[in-house]
Amino acid sequence: MTLTSPTRSLIPVTLLTGYLGSGKTTILNHIMQQAAMADTLVIINEFGEIALDHLLVVHSTDNVVMEMGSGCLCCTIRSDLVKTLQDLTWRFSRNGKRQFQRVLIETTGLADPAPIIHTLMTDEQITSHYRLDGIVAAIDMATGNHTLSTYQEAIKQAAIADCLLLTKADLATHQNKADLLQRLNVINPAATCWQVAHGQIEAEKLLDWGLFSTQEKTPNVERWLREEAYRAEDTHDHDAQDHTEDYHDHAGHDDHLHDINRHDDHIRAYCFTTEQPVSKHIYPTLLDLLFYMGSNILRIKGIVNIEGNDGPMALHGVQHILHPLIPLPAWPSEDRRSKIVFITRDIERGTVEKIFKSITHISNRN
Repeated sequence: MTLTSPTRSLIPVTLLTGYLGSGKTTILNHIMQQAAMADTLVIINEFGEIALDHLLVVHSTDNVVMEMGSGCLCCTIRSDLVKTLQDLTWRFSRNGKRQFQRVLIETTGLADPAPIIHTLMTDEQITSHYRLDGIVAAIDMATGNHTLSTYQEAIKQAAIADCLLLTKADLATHQNKADLLQRLNVINPAATCWQVAHGQIEAEKLLDWGLFSTQEKTPNVERWLREEAYRAEDTHDHDAQDHTEDYHDHAGHDDHLHDINRHDDHIRAYCFTTEQPVSKHIYPTLLDLLFYMGSNILRIKGIVNIEGNDGPMALHGVQHILHPLIPLPAWPSEDRRSKIVFITRDIERGTVEKIFKSITHISNRN
């Protein structure tokens, strides 16, 4: 089974999230004037009757900025977002040709990103034209620890992101920065972290976090899965400095971290592998499991060797929604093992291991 070109040609969508005051608008102001964003259409969601954030965004004539102000994106997802994305291809076209090549959605800071991701992954009106490329979360280093301890939405934003943008480091103490880095390393060990000063970051660092890059011809499975990061977390063999790019002001302060009563103590990430090909029934079995446990499985992704298939399949789900399996053109290396990553809430490692065995060993019972 081979990957068809229409899958790669779908319009990539980047989700930019982050809690209130994390600096998303400042980042947008900077990246939207860069060449890499010239063919990007940006959708900004503002909560409330009077939208303000979009008035603060400076953009060049090469970019189009839309604003959705009828309510929080996660609450109006079926009406506003679906209709907006449907309309884009004809509203922003000239002589029948689409005038943008990618979409960036900035959510309100109050938004739970899961409903947005669900729609991007499952709505047939959307999936025929768009694909979720990546999830980027901005985190204020000065107030991040308090925000993560207080708001569940902030925890979820950080836990399921592919990339974390660390803002306002100049306003944070050395202790706050070190504690936050260590904390993020537990919540999301595989996410790449970039320090962002006054919104200044290369736009390319926010793009192409999914399997399919707009530039490369083959999917970047290693970058997308990052399974080695979860293994390192399991063995406690890496620290925040290994996990973070462009940030080195870090010291070990583990003794301070264990005294904090945190919501994210419940967030854990695991990676499991199996040598044997897995059953072709893995998809319906996973659907059943996620139906009952989806609220506690924040994200699942993997590469699986399914019996009877010549090539690998990519697996991706968010909470109780599972994306259809995607055939990949080839294995990324000589390693043919199936590997699945689970990002969970309030699920012990032993329980996740039982889930993994139930979905990979069912071939033994058929």
